[in-house]
Amino acid sequence: MFSWLRCSRTPAQIMKRRLNLWLPLLFSGIVITEIAEDFTSVKGKMKNWKLTKNMHGSQFGGSLFKFTDPIYAMMLQNILGKSYYVWDKEAHIDFVKAAYGEVFLECRLSHAEIDAIKNAAANGEKHLPEFTVRLFDAHNETIAIAKRIVYVRLKREHRP
Repeated sequence: MFSWLRCSRTPAQIMKRRLNLWLPLLFSGIVITEIAEDFTSVKGKMKNWKLTKNMHGSQFGGSLFKFTDPIYAMMLQNILGKSYYVWDKEAHIDFVKAAYGEVFLECRLSHAEIDAIKNAAANGEKHLPEFTVRLFDAHNETIAIAKRIVYVRLKREHRP
């Protein structure tokens, strides 16, 4: 019945399936195409659907913004584990060019960034790392640039 939750799947594969079945992404034509096994990179695309277009025939800006929403918080929560609170805190998007076809994104976290986040949150203080996400079209032209600020804090029971 729930064959997609079989134990033979990795946590990254399970998360990819969950995100692709999550209604806010599913109904916006957003598909997560790849999640690295260590959660340090995510790739996705937004389909060119009639229902996701605005009155000018280009991709709806709200869907483009939604595309960037859960990604970095999800990546960090899976990397840092249950010892940390990880939430989206703030976001901003700059629309550069109208999108008339599929839109793509690639999000990456380096091991140096992960180490810096762990070090900044090690004493139990909140840390607010900022990430920049570029949305682009099939010709690799920039459609929008979003900035995401994520709240990270070590849970009280895990503090020194």
